[in-house]
Amino acid sequence: MREKIEEYISNENLMKEIEKLAAKLNEDYKDRNPVFVIILKGAFIFAAELIKRINTPLNVDFMVISSYGDSTRSSGNVRIEEDIRINIENRDVIIVEDIVDTGQTIVKIKEKLSVNNPKSLKLATLLNKPSRRVTEIVPDYSCFEIEDKFVVGFGLDYRQFYRNLPYIGILTEVE
Repeated sequence: MREKIEEYISNENLMKEIEKLAAKLNEDYKDRNPVFVIILKGAFIFAAELIKRINTPLNVDFMVISSYGDSTRSSGNVRIEEDIRINIENRDVIIVEDIVDTGQTIVKIKEKLSVNNPKSLKLATLLNKPSRRVTEIVPDYSCFEIEDKFVVGFGLDYRQFYRNLPYIGILTEVE
């Protein structure tokens, strides 16, 4: 089996939307010193581009989450492989995710972080795919709403490949 990738969202459009999101976060979190919790591995490129544009002091921490394995569909089995280390009690927390699909991963992350009593807990995602949602999760901030296609690039992967693409592409398997 080999894959075909068709460009879906160009790098130029990605940068424009990330700039808009950063401006909104700068407005909403002015003088609030938020904590950005980056969900690895997929969100690392999006997060780097976003955080470079934030002009208020902030902290960054990471969580490693797994739910896809080698499939193009979420397994529904969400595993927290590495948790944050920073104290988020009474802090404004922004979860930075690459894509919100079924919503199961975000539910698990929010449950885990909520026990640490953050002042606020918001979700910023690069891609929102509401057609696959099986939970009540709605991102607080989103750059793009996408159709039900399996996408790669700009940090998103398939079997740990394609993260390095500078755009978001639709992946299809061809024989």
